Amino acid sequence: MKERKKKYFHPIEVTLDVVCGKWKGVILCLLQEKDFRFGELKEKLFAVTPKVLTQQLRELEEDGLITRTVYPQVPPKVVYSLTPYGKDLEETLRMMENWGKTHQEKVGHEFEEDISEAGLS
Repeated sequence: MKERKKKYFHPIEVTLDVVCGKWKGVILCLLQEKDFRFGELKEKLFAVTPKVLTQQLRELEEDGLITRTVYPQVPPKVVYSLTPYGKDLEETLRMMENWGKTHQEKVGHEFEEDISEAGLS
């Protein structure tokens, strides 16, 4: 887990700092159900570039929420999974997902494609 020297004014800032990022929350929701290889995540999150997905995965790994396991084979196999620390976010993510479903019309947004079936629902 990376050491943060940032000062917060409210506890919600800590949560948002760790799980926010365009794709972090979605990645965490997907990993709640099963482990994924990079290509599988890229397939699910088709709108994200490989560069951004790699960056988001690295940040989640640095924060101790996910692990990256490299299997010594040809071609290399890399699997991403949640740590116990990352699994601790399940209830919070479920509440955020449900809030988004309930309030999407009020905030004037639609889902481009609902991949929540592979998430916490």
